[in-house]
Amino acid sequence: MVDVKKVVEEVKKIPEVVFATDLQYSCSELGQGSIKEAIRTYHLDRIVVSSCSPRMHEITFQKCIEGAGINRFLFEMANIREQVSWVTMDKQEATDKAIRLTEMAIYKALNLKPLFPLKSPVEKRALVIGGGISGIQASLDISLAGYKVTLVEKLPSIGGRMAQLEKTFPTLDCSA
Repeated sequence: MVDVKKVVEEVKKIPEVVFATDLQYSCSELGQGSIKEAIRTYHLDRIVVSSCSPRMHEITFQKCIEGAGINRFLFEMANIREQVSWVTMDKQEATDKAIRLTEMAIYKALNLKPLFPLKSPVEKRALVIGGGISGIQASLDISLAGYKVTLVEKLPSIGGRMAQLEKTFPTLDCSA
């Protein structure tokens, strides 16, 4: 439904675009190889791919450009499969929409900044807020699972409303 060649020609008119092409199956090894080659040949510093769902292939393309020396977060994707070709019945309308989505992705990419994953140590412990029956039970369950637990209660005693009851049903035991 999309005239991809027209989308490419329109995108090439954007002054900030260094390189644009039509790749069949850009997520394949051959397609990714073409992207890496374009990065080296044209010294690209950001990549925009207009194709299928980012949910399906965003990580694929991020790894691809990272393999070519570009920070994976300098990548943007326009979903012209699910958002255009699958839902737009008129070819001209679909092509215009694909152009607009691709332009938006390009202008977004211009403002992307490189990001770097951080690692921080995680201390395996829990904070339980509220010393009622649920809080006490949660604290016991977590501690039995082998984790340190800190139980916080704002009142001077634990037990919540349960501790205020004289007897409990069905055994009529003392709630304390």
